[in-house]
Amino acid sequence: MTQTVTRPVLDDDRAAHAEAEAAVTRFAAELQRALDTADADGYDRSFADDVLWGSPYGATLTSFGELNAIHRQLMASRVAPPSTFEVVAVRAPAPGVAIAHIRRQATGGGGFSEMALYTLVERDGRWWLAAAQNTPIASPPQR
Repeated sequence: MTQTVTRPVLDDDRAAHAEAEAAVTRFAAELQRALDTADADGYDRSFADDVLWGSPYGATLTSFGELNAIHRQLMASRVAPPSTFEVVAVRAPAPGVAIAHIRRQATGGGGFSEMALYTLVERDGRWWLAAAQNTPIASPPQR
């Protein structure tokens, strides 16, 4: 027997949504500027100290220091290909919380593209990245 469940709409506060969308737009622009200049510290500028990060390669990182060291190494070796960041969707399930999909699309040959799910949280008027999960964009398997 199937039971009917009434599901809430969590993103129903217009003011909270507008604030979350603005924060995510600023965050994506911050990522873009830092990637364009190979600036790992700029890239990680808004990452909380206890950021939870799921890499596109399956690793889970749980601290700013650990992640920033990796980003510094990657940026110094110019591993990251030219890419553009695009905000795809934003949700604000509560004031001061933003959940967003941001696509990173490679602009040159040989690069990689990914979709990331970011969670930002506002603390004392500043938005911080609390968690992220990065997933490579690839063709689905053939059946």
